Amino acid sequence: MHKVLESVRQYSNKEDSNTKHLRLRPTTTATEWKEAFQWSDTFTKELPGDQQVPKAPYTLPTEDTGKDTENTVDVAQVLFRGSRQVRNALWSWAVPERHENPRLVGVSAAGARLVGLSRERFWANPEAAAEVWSGNQRLPGSHGWAHCYGGHQFGQWAGQLGDGRAISLGEVVAEDGRWEIQLKGSGRTPYSRFGDGYAVRRSSIREYLAAEHLHALGIPSSRSLALVFTDRIVEREQPERGAVLTRLAPSWMRFGSFELPASRGDYRLVRKLADYMLRHHFADIKDSGKSAENRYAQLLRRVVQLTAHMVARWQAVGFCHGVMNTDNMSMLGRTIDYGPFAFLDAYNPRFICNHSDPVGRYAFDEQPRVALWNLIRLAAPLSVLIDSSAQASTPSEPTKPPATDLLSQTTVEILERVLNGFEDVFATEYTRIMRRKFGLFSTAEDDDSSVLIKPFLALIAEAKTDYTFAMRTLCQVPEALSGTVSPANQPSQLRSLVDGLAERSLNQDCEFEEWKCRVCGFFESVYASRLARDLGCVDGKLTSASSETVCEVGARMKRENPRFVLRNWVAEDVILRAREGEEEWIDKILAVMTTHAFDDQLPEHLAEAEKYAGPVPRWGEGMQCSCSS
Repeated sequence: MHKVLESVRQYSNKEDSNTKHLRLRPTTTATEWKEAFQWSDTFTKELPGDQQVPKAPYTLPTEDTGKDTENTVDVAQVLFRGSRQVRNALWSWAVPERHENPRLVGVSAAGARLVGLSRERFWANPEAAAEVWSGNQRLPGSHGWAHCYGGHQFGQWAGQLGDGRAISLGEVVAEDGRWEIQLKGSGRTPYSRFGDGYAVRRSSIREYLAAEHLHALGIPSSRSLALVFTDRIVEREQPERGAVLTRLAPSWMRFGSFELPASRGDYRLVRKLADYMLRHHFADIKDSGKSAENRYAQLLRRVVQLTAHMVARWQAVGFCHGVMNTDNMSMLGRTIDYGPFAFLDAYNPRFICNHSDPVGRYAFDEQPRVALWNLIRLAAPLSVLIDSSAQASTPSEPTKPPATDLLSQTTVEILERVLNGFEDVFATEYTRIMRRKFGLFSTAEDDDSSVLIKPFLALIAEAKTDYTFAMRTLCQVPEALSGTVSPANQPSQLRSLVDGLAERSLNQDCEFEEWKCRVCGFFESVYASRLARDLGCVDGKLTSASSETVCEVGARMKRENPRFVLRNWVAEDVILRAREGEEEWIDKILAVMTTHAFDDQLPEHLAEAEKYAGPVPRWGEGMQCSCSS
């Protein structure tokens, strides 16, 4: 830690660092990258930036240093690398630091397509790609910046935060829309505080895989483009090697982007940011004049809905984010900032994946409640815009719910109505997803949650059964219950499936014989009758359904219940293998977790990864991670 602090002081205290001119990165001359993008930056053009450095560094006169074709500009380096408070602005110009010996180790083909690239372009000249995507060389026309925002961390207002180790290279408009390209781990910015601005390989591998994996599971997420390893030594709990991750999102705006200017009473800036988001990301929202809700209220309502949908999908697949601070909550309802995340192994609603969270604020079953708490924090700055009678300078305290004594009764009622809608949206979406995971594709009954879903989850929670395995096993239960393949073997077939659930359960105190009888009884009575009603069986019995119908239900269920998820022990195994030199394993597992996440069998070249669908090894059970990355 003392080395990290020394790095910070280098840009804060030393007189020569305060006057040292900023060294720019040379522009790439590689054929593959000279004309890769037509930049379409809106954020820095339409929103106010840091006035201490009003002009983009690459537009300033330069002086040739004679070193590695790098030039300097007559701006103190401390303005780019030193931590400072930035006011009346939403961003600062930023320049990546140089990294020694960058090496390209991973490229997401799906991520590349989003911005009009191909995976082959990267690997045609991996050395040139490593120089570009480490930040060592600049893409022509790119003018990087770092976002300025604040946030509540573990329930406490933390003041100014911002992109302390992420630099956005620019915005690109492709077939799938607008994408902001960002380097994570590229060096210090004015928002680095006590950090060094770098990222380690361990956390970069995790985010590279996780972002693409969640997208493949149908969960809104940021996306990954490329992963570069460097030889930089990064000080964490112990020294580690560095990495730079290139990630994508339509926007990196967070709840905290609104909270920070509001905390300073700068509601003109709050309004500018809200108008920007409406213009570029919620263009369908308009003031109609027919509703009491103006467009800012509609914006809040949309973010409530998007967030509810995202968290419902987390809960359905067993994903625990781990650090749901308001600065980690996307305005677009996308999963961002992968830190100490985890997928459930044993089904334990109280599971805490972040060992920096001793009281379980961000435990798995707390995620919906915390999401709503965070939305209330977002409502505070937006409330002034929602209140048509409020002046732009009206003060508000973002560390508390909306200051109702300063708002009209109509506005208070709008806020309550919008925020109270979260629970219904979440419950509706979660139940919809879970019905499909249970094979109920045709009908919805009001008591599905209380009679079917919750009782099954209670059974597997009691035994601490592997959640992903339990839901995948469920895909075979319709066939076992119907007896369409072999009626004589129906009881033994079902019993075999339930035995498998018991074998993948961790509660040593559970009376498993009695538990297995209850699980069989649940399947044979509650589940079988509900599935029969969904299939429209005339006599109400599943055994009357055709084998083709039952098999199709099972096949569809397998497309709802993944066989592979990026458990912590799986990610750790990939990290260890990469550390031993098997860096190609990273992209192989990317393929498993995206293209093949729902497959019954992996292709031959990935067959070794079959173990990742197997039992959790003893060393990996309930593994936690920290925020250190």
